[in-house]
Amino acid sequence: MSKIAVVIPAFDESRTIRDVAERALDVIPWLIVVDDGSTDGTVDALTGLPLTLLRNETNRGKALSLMRGFEHALGRGAEAVVTLDGDGQHRPEDITRLLAAHHHDQCALIVGSRLHNSLEIPRDRYLANRFANFWIAWATGQPIADSQSGFRVYPATLLREVTLRPDRAKSFVFESEIMIEAGRRGMPIMSVPIAAIYPDPDRARRSHFRPVLDIARIVRMVAWKLISTGLYLPGLVRILRGAVSVARDPESMRRREIG
Repeated sequence: MSKIAVVIPAFDESRTIRDVAERALDVIPWLIVVDDGSTDGTVDALTGLPLTLLRNETNRGKALSLMRGFEHALGRGAEAVVTLDGDGQHRPEDITRLLAAHHHDQCALIVGSRLHNSLEIPRDRYLANRFANFWIAWATGQPIADSQSGFRVYPATLLREVTLRPDRAKSFVFESEIMIEAGRRGMPIMSVPIAAIYPDPDRARRSHFRPVLDIARIVRMVAWKLISTGLYLPGLVRILRGAVSVARDPESMRRREIG
């Protein structure tokens, strides 16, 4: 079995982070939590757990926290990195399902897809994600089931090759950029259906994701990448053909999912 690390970026997740971390440790013993300048007791909630805690002195954003976790894991020999959120939106038990897909193709980027169950997703989030999916699928030249899911398995080869410069403004753009970089390198992007979980706001903090603003930033990034590469028309043609195929055979997208 390859050497797998789990990275959880955390910002003010005191109400959920311990439960998520304990359940992740039940699956994978190598857990790295990157605390992004939390002020609500997130660090204290992790006391006594056998994990690696990296701390940003101030809030620097999800992108920089992910990159810090990646660098720590790769520097210690990780062959793949699993990422999931600390707010309870992802079931750590599903790590095994994503890893099964990873072992099926260790060169692929594996993404946990929530959009197969649209009724469980807030309408604004669902529509924003579907809109982003089209643009990112165009840029990658591959069908994308859920471009905004942070529950992923990244092969180390991809993380070593990516030279993106994350900053605070790119918190959610960064993960979309990595997906595009994978597609441009010819890496398969595979999806695994997972539950769409939106915790009770009394038990978890509100999502940091802002559907309108963050999707606008993502589309702007994708548009710039498309313009800089001559609009990547072959990718658009493949996506449009795929859309026609799905329209004729709605189950075809489901068959492309693993799990």
